[in-house]
Amino acid sequence: MKPYLRAVAGDPEAAMRLYQWNVEASEALYTPLHHVELAVRNALHGCLVLRYGRPDWWDVAPLDGGGQDLVAKARRKCESNERERARVQRRRRRSVTVDDVVTELTFGFWVTLLVSRYDRVFWVPTLHKAFPYYTGRRDALHDDLRALVRLRNRVMHHEPIHEEDLEAHHARIYRVLEALSPDLAKGVRARDRFRSVLDGKEDAS
Repeated sequence: MKPYLRAVAGDPEAAMRLYQWNVEASEALYTPLHHVELAVRNALHGCLVLRYGRPDWWDVAPLDGGGQDLVAKARRKCESNERERARVQRRRRRSVTVDDVVTELTFGFWVTLLVSRYDRVFWVPTLHKAFPYYTGRRDALHDDLRALVRLRNRVMHHEPIHEEDLEAHHARIYRVLEALSPDLAKGVRARDRFRSVLDGKEDAS
C-alpha cells in the first residue's frame, strides 16, 4: 500500500479508495490493451509470413541476438508447457507448433521489430503494411507501442498506474488501433468503459 499512502499523504482510508480505483482503472484498460496487443501481433506476424514465405519466419529472418533469444525462450516455454499438459492428461506429448510460439512471444518482442535498427530490414520492405491506415513516422508509432508495452506490463502485474497519464495512454491505444483498422477501433471503443472510470478518480482520492 506504500505507493497509495504516499499519494494521499498517509491517509489509510483514502489509500484504500485509491487502491480500489487503481484496480478498476486496470480492469477498464485490460480490454483495449488486450485487443491492441493481439491485433499488432497478428498483423506483424502475417506480414512476416508473407515476406519470408513460411510460418516460422523467425528461423530465416535476420533477427538480432536479443530477438533470437526471445524466440528460443518462447519455444522452450511452449515445450515445457506441453510436457506438463501431457503429464497431467496422461497422453503422448505433441510437437510444439508455430501458433504455440506466436502466442508465447511477448508484446515486447513484436514491438522491438519496429526499432530503428530494423528499419531497412523489416519496416520499409514489409511491416509498414501491417498498419495500412498509418501515415506517420515509424519512430512515432514505435514510441506509442513501447509506452503501451510498459502500461500493459504494469496492468498485468497488478502494479500502481494511478500516477500515469492514463488519458494519454488511452489515446495511444486508439491511435494504434486506428492505424491497423478503423473498424476494429470502433468495435473496441464500443465496449470501452475507461472514460467513466477515469471520471471517477477524484472521488477515489
